[in-house]
Amino acid sequence: MFKEELQTRAQQHLLRELSLINSPSNPVISVEGREVLLFASNNYLGLANHPKVKEAAVNAIEKFGVGSGASRLISGTITPHHVLERELGSFKNAEAALTFSSGYATNIGVIPNLATADSLILADRLCHASLIDGCRLSRATLRVFHHNDVGHLKRLLSGPRSRASTLILTEGVFSMDGDVAPLPEIAQLAEEYGAILLIDDAHGTGVMGATGRGTVEHFGLDPRRILQMGTLSKALGGSGGFVAGPKDFVAYLVNTARSFIYSTAPPPAIAAAASAALSVIQEEPQRRAKLWRNREFLHHGLVTMGFELTNTQSPILPIMVNDPELGVQMSQHLRAEGVWIPAVRPPTVPKGTSRLRITVTADHSPEHLETALRALRKVGTAFRVL
Repeated sequence: MFKEELQTRAQQHLLRELSLINSPSNPVISVEGREVLLFASNNYLGLANHPKVKEAAVNAIEKFGVGSGASRLISGTITPHHVLERELGSFKNAEAALTFSSGYATNIGVIPNLATADSLILADRLCHASLIDGCRLSRATLRVFHHNDVGHLKRLLSGPRSRASTLILTEGVFSMDGDVAPLPEIAQLAEEYGAILLIDDAHGTGVMGATGRGTVEHFGLDPRRILQMGTLSKALGGSGGFVAGPKDFVAYLVNTARSFIYSTAPPPAIAAAASAALSVIQEEPQRRAKLWRNREFLHHGLVTMGFELTNTQSPILPIMVNDPELGVQMSQHLRAEGVWIPAVRPPTVPKGTSRLRITVTADHSPEHLETALRALRKVGTAFRVL
């Protein structure tokens, strides 16, 4: 059964395989003994290898050991977790925050505690798989609104409703298209119709807003009226997820979120590293400024060459190729040119929307960007995409 399924995926150019990397997540990585430029990492600010972040992790291992031992409700909360949650709440301008072992665990733990079988969930069509899986676990009625279509969302909200509560789900920055949700309009609708609004800001935290606090800050919204989910694994350079919101809601999750209750707590070193990353984000705004300069340079180069991009407003720069076979072939040829840009195919994205997903970071140099553009021009021309 497994072999046949793998063969079918291969024939459809949808087979995935793991690549062995023998280096940190830097702009230049070592792949099977060969150096290539990496344009596939969500390590937007380069904090995964920042000296202060690594030092905080090492010091935490020396003091607290490697593992946490058990669930926090069983063996207690180790100090770095407590400190991190206090700092995350402050960073997101929320009363409190709770951390989970991953962003996926966050969403499947939080959503079933915001919606039940008697609830209605309205989710953007391009919401991340973890959000959709959280909806399924909640057993609520799920309705999907067209991507970033506030008018469609309003029509769904204004229709006949006999549900006990309504939850609106969207990403702040969409991970595959790189565009930004129209949060002011969505937040206004949530307030008008008495709905709860949860924003998955995994790709916005540390990147968007004047001080990197995310898409809520980017739009100048009141964070007290919005629940914010985020990850520690992207701009913060570590691993894990969190939700920030009212103190009573966080206390409720401690008692009800299954992915929190029944998981061993993340390693204390991970929490300490995330705390250090939060400090660096606030102490070194030049990192975020350089990230956006790199993004603008690369985006301008791609558009000028004639590539078809999404309506991206972030450091995620997807080149639309639509056909999965074409995407795989172009990605392979780019790798041969020394540039790692992955092909993203269904089911990660809808059928007919395969793409080369480029992510740029603050650590990319002008030479890195120029090299990537040259390789893209060469491969794009060879495959008659340009």
